[in-house]
Amino acid sequence: MPGELQVIVYPPSPTDGSRQVRVNGELLTAHSLRDLAAFLRYAGLEGIDEVDVANSRVIEWHGGGPEAWSPPT
Repeated sequence: MPGELQVIVYPPSPTDGSRQVRVNGELLTAHSLRDLAAFLRYAGLEGIDEVDVANSRVIEWHGGGPEAWSPPT
């Protein structure tokens, strides 16, 4: 569907736990849910916050969900 946001969050980095995030084709690096929420606001989702991000069904999480921001052990 045109205009629909596509968000993929990749597994945490083995060095610092940051996560690569693809938002409509653009690759970014997030260090927290706060960063991810800021990226999504910039992409046009006004008013979204960390709780919205954690509960979103639009985001495709790989290698852990919204709670995974530490390097794998």
